[in-house]
Amino acid sequence: MVRAMEQKTLRSLYPEIEPYASGHLDAGDGHRVYWELCGNPEGKPAVFLHGGPGGGCTPAHRRLFDPARYNILLFDQRGCGRSTPHAELEANTTWHLVADIEKLREMAGVEKWLVFGGSWGSTLALAYAETHPDRTSALVLRGIFTIRRSEIDWYYQDGASWLFPDKWEKFVAPIPEAERGTLVEAYRKRLTHADHSVKLEAARAWSQWEGGTITLLPNPALADAFGADDFAIAFARIENHYFVHEGWLEPGQLIRDAHKLKGIPGVIVQGRYDIATPMKTAWDLHRAWPEAEFELIDNAGHAFDEPGILDRLIAATDRFAKG
Repeated sequence: MVRAMEQKTLRSLYPEIEPYASGHLDAGDGHRVYWELCGNPEGKPAVFLHGGPGGGCTPAHRRLFDPARYNILLFDQRGCGRSTPHAELEANTTWHLVADIEKLREMAGVEKWLVFGGSWGSTLALAYAETHPDRTSALVLRGIFTIRRSEIDWYYQDGASWLFPDKWEKFVAPIPEAERGTLVEAYRKRLTHADHSVKLEAARAWSQWEGGTITLLPNPALADAFGADDFAIAFARIENHYFVHEGWLEPGQLIRDAHKLKGIPGVIVQGRYDIATPMKTAWDLHRAWPEAEFELIDNAGHAFDEPGILDRLIAATDRFAKG
């Protein structure tokens, strides 16, 4: 079912909450993954998968769920946020993260849970749910990204650059003209460079390109936040690492295997003017998984907290809380 958002009073974030438990999971390979549990310990289990990869969780992400009805596990994926070692690329792949989610589920002592993911989080949610459908009670997905080469090229080679040529100039500035034919590879060299200043210049340019293009209307504060040194280093290095390797997925794997989601209730929320993860991918997923509700937000871009997107995400978590 496809629904465009109706005009009405929009839902917003639930009040601020603090975790009732937190810690670090020894995930192996030298990685320690930060986790936190929020809400009602007896509530419906849910896991939140943040974007990037490399973005980390924020206090606002806790507020996408009714704290009286949900037991919410949030975690910083390998190498980012409060997980250690910071910005580490070794033993950091999609399948390491899928295994981490299972370890966290077992640690939390739940049989199955609602899986919520936006942007890269939607990629990881699909990878997890297609691998462990028996552990997934429902899916809430936003800004669909499946890490296909065409999706990467649109945003980091030729496509989005036509809509943001002013911001694109800043993105390509660290890369010599001769290397701009393969920008993801060119960035890889700099984001893994031994000279920290080279690495940081590239990380800021990479991160601020995304921070400056994910909302329908300009949000300078968001772009500035993406340029903060520690955030930018982890965000850019880990994103680029995943994109160079196309997520360690077969071409088109997540759409191809969407039949494995049959029987799992789902909601897909997509902004019409999402430049980072254009609607075509969400539409491809909708066609491959027609049982899921498809919520098209005509006046939104990519960010989870744009009003129409946020309204539909919270409506989805509210509805699944009853089941």
